[in-house]
Amino acid sequence: MGQDPLALPDLAVRSLGGAAVWANDELFAGRENLVTPGPAVFTPRTFGAKGQVYDGWETRRRRDLAAGDADQAIVRLGAVGVVRAVVVDTSHFTGNFPTEASVDGVALDDAPSVAALRAADWTPLVERSALKGDTANVFPVGSPRRWTHVRLNIFPDGGVARLRVHGEVVADPRAVEALGTVDLAALELGGRVTGCSNLFYGSPDRLIAPGLARSMGEGWETARRRDDGNDWVEVRLAARGAVRVVELDTTWFLGNAPGAAALSAHDGDGQWSPLLARTVLQPDTRHRFVLAEPAAAATHVRLDVYPDGGMARLRLWGSPTADGLATLQTRWAESG
Repeated sequence: MGQDPLALPDLAVRSLGGAAVWANDELFAGRENLVTPGPAVFTPRTFGAKGQVYDGWETRRRRDLAAGDADQAIVRLGAVGVVRAVVVDTSHFTGNFPTEASVDGVALDDAPSVAALRAADWTPLVERSALKGDTANVFPVGSPRRWTHVRLNIFPDGGVARLRVHGEVVADPRAVEALGTVDLAALELGGRVTGCSNLFYGSPDRLIAPGLARSMGEGWETARRRDDGNDWVEVRLAARGAVRVVELDTTWFLGNAPGAAALSAHDGDGQWSPLLARTVLQPDTRHRFVLAEPAAAATHVRLDVYPDGGMARLRLWGSPTADGLATLQTRWAESG
């Protein structure tokens, strides 16, 4: 069975660096809401100067329609990647959602201006399709190419709460090679959570998200265990490499940090070897551990926390191996 594309990271979400950079109209609600983390919220009969307040992007009712007219919003992806599914979420839009939508993609280098984006040669990712109101409308995407931006087209007008763009990060091998030492677990370089014992309070993808957590809600936290086991997360590294420094960050976790943690690694063969011995952790602390001996090359790392609790970030600083870098270069070339 293939992997559920909705389990892949949202490449457009603001917490990964995504941004809604332009919309032709946003009279009722701003385009920035499209990429806000978390589900849209709604309080009935909450009115502002422009009407009911919506947590989404909403355009005015169009009165000058021509055939094929659409309102549009352009979103810069937080990480370059191959898109596997798009969710056009119309949550809380019931009598004012668009009847149809389509999504296009483009790949442009550097940081293109809005004018350059609007004039670009866009490629369809999702053909014009019917939408349902107050629904997470899911559309699979079959293109193998990598994209830097997507364009949402809604027909003819209306409101969309969130735009989710699920896919696989494709790291630029030139940047990885130039940097030398990188966070091999980083989501923005292609690190992926491949297994997790418990995600009661949130996705373990938060562990490998960019930047520092700004609250406990931006970390990974498990339910309280009532047995003799422990919780864990497995991460596939962005590239095969050797880890030299481990960072276990329990910032914001005061009374619910793990009591201890350990790390192990394997090199694609499933045979786990110790990377960091079981170590006592302190709450609300960024712990850094310089490994006494250079670690062997690995493709996967497992974090075990004892017995349960929450962690803000996991960082695995190291250097890709020559074949790890070659794999990144092949991936980049094949998705171009």
